[in-house]
Amino acid sequence: MKTSNPVLARLGQAAERERATGYAPTGPYGQPGYPQQYPGATGYPAAPPTVTPMSIDDVVVKTVTLLGILGVSAAAAWVLVPDSLLGVAWIGAAVVGLVLGLIISFSRMANPALVVAYSVVEGVFVGMVSKAFNSLYDGIVLQAVVASFGVFFLMAMLYKARVIRATPKFVRGMVAAMVGLFAVMLINLVLSLFGVNTGLRDGSPLAIGFSLVCIVVASLSFVLSFAEVEEGVRMGLPQRYSWTAAFGILVSLVWLYIEILRLLSYFQGDD
Repeated sequence: MKTSNPVLARLGQAAERERATGYAPTGPYGQPGYPQQYPGATGYPAAPPTVTPMSIDDVVVKTVTLLGILGVSAAAAWVLVPDSLLGVAWIGAAVVGLVLGLIISFSRMANPALVVAYSVVEGVFVGMVSKAFNSLYDGIVLQAVVASFGVFFLMAMLYKARVIRATPKFVRGMVAAMVGLFAVMLINLVLSLFGVNTGLRDGSPLAIGFSLVCIVVASLSFVLSFAEVEEGVRMGLPQRYSWTAAFGILVSLVWLYIEILRLLSYFQGDD
């Protein structure tokens, strides 16, 4: 099945290779098309292994699992990491999470272990960020969590009702928007290290507007994830690719949560 999504096209090719490997009879030394030969063999190829395709339920279960791991990791980091090491843990987890995220995103094969490791590391990052914000604005973390899941379920309903569709034009626009925002945030981070204030993260009207843009894009990124899940199921991707789909949803949720947390802090800065 053809798809306009290059990631799914690549995964679909991998699935086809797995199915071909799983169903092709093998002979001596692994040559295809020949019956297996060994003492006691009947002359017929052994029953081929089957490749179980992923389902929407698989993605739901994996997503809940990753969220649970992230939540436990965040809570543990909140309690166990002393305030004196908060900044180190925050930055360290952010860097490791970024590296793992890039490896998972550009990997040609689904790797559940890496996805779980990413969830653990990202949990430390979320826990440290949440602890820092909550120390300044009591109760802000709960507000951000409720708002984040509220947006997620709203987008899920809008997608299910086909109010928002992942058309090729929408996908191209979203990819361009996410790449652009990532570049802007990276440049802003580098400049901040040299003491340059761009106004994007200081609570000014510009910062509020930038956070709102990030929240909108993060919310719409769920549409891409939902579409990838549906298309992956139709393409018959192997079951383990549900971890990759759940990873995409987790990344969007964490991004959305951080941006909502930051936006809420702007409106409580004068309290």
